[in-house]
Amino acid sequence: MKLSKHSSNPIFTPNKKNEWEELVVCNPGVYLDNNKFYMLYRAAGNDEEHIIRFGLATSEDGINFKRESDHPVLGPSHEGPDMGCIEDARIVKFDDYYYVTYAFRPFPPGQYWNFKHDEVLVQDHGENAPKFIKNNMANSALAVTKNFKNWLKLGRITDSDLDDRDVILFPEKINGKYAMLHRPKEWVGEKWGGHEYPAIWIRFSHDMLVWDEPSHLLLTGIPGSWEEKVGGSTPPIKTDSGWLVLYHGVESGGQGYYRVGALILDLEDPTKIIGKTRDWIMEPEFDYEIEGYYKGCVFPTGNVVKDNVLYVYYGGADKYIGLATCNINELVDFTLSQPLN
Repeated sequence: MKLSKHSSNPIFTPNKKNEWEELVVCNPGVYLDNNKFYMLYRAAGNDEEHIIRFGLATSEDGINFKRESDHPVLGPSHEGPDMGCIEDARIVKFDDYYYVTYAFRPFPPGQYWNFKHDEVLVQDHGENAPKFIKNNMANSALAVTKNFKNWLKLGRITDSDLDDRDVILFPEKINGKYAMLHRPKEWVGEKWGGHEYPAIWIRFSHDMLVWDEPSHLLLTGIPGSWEEKVGGSTPPIKTDSGWLVLYHGVESGGQGYYRVGALILDLEDPTKIIGKTRDWIMEPEFDYEIEGYYKGCVFPTGNVVKDNVLYVYYGGADKYIGLATCNINELVDFTLSQPLN
């Protein structure tokens, strides 16, 4: 089974009228509320520092999005740990508030596509500077809003000395606890289970800002496959059969094509995988997914369900936004039908 890409793709492209989004729009968080689609998208202009911000667009049909402002709705702080960039929003809702997890850095990363793999700009703050500052590391944080325009930044929810991205909250408590997926880059090798490349972990907490309980290893990559390196992609969707989670897999140890797979997690114990696609359900195929700032990347960060249709929003080649769809029941049934071993 494969997701069906929309004929209008890319559905959202850089806006030359605004310097802050003239080069890149990608990796959007999307939420459907009262039949209105809210898209919080990653955006950057053509500055050498490559400062990354969030813009807001809305839609009535999930396909045609209109920008809500000529200005970012959320950006890096003037002073603080997220001065460099904020990126890759994932959105869930509790009560009347949208909770948004996002990655950030203390300094802008620079135009990383001009550097070696996994290199970013760094600044010298002396030998005693924390690792987070020395390496311009990516951490993950949480922000809350009622309208995607007025924000309260709640701060870091990952350890400062870990490059811990793809942090995604579950949309409700499970057995009285909050749950999140995360992907600590440094947790590899024998100490962490023997896997060579970063993996997906799951962690629980009584408070969304205090994640001090042990993490559980959820999914590791498969050597020599399309998914040697893996990470969570979209917020889990609760179905009658389990939690549906889309994830990304990368070949060549994290330096090749980004593709997409699906998991079903047990409703009561999401540390248990009860379904997994063996092959990818989406891969780079078209120019907008191959010719960009990462050549060969489909990277989902938002998904919603309307009338049993799963809408999957993804970054294409780190430059554009695409939409893919499928019947959610068919995807769940297909994922559960695959052999786990």
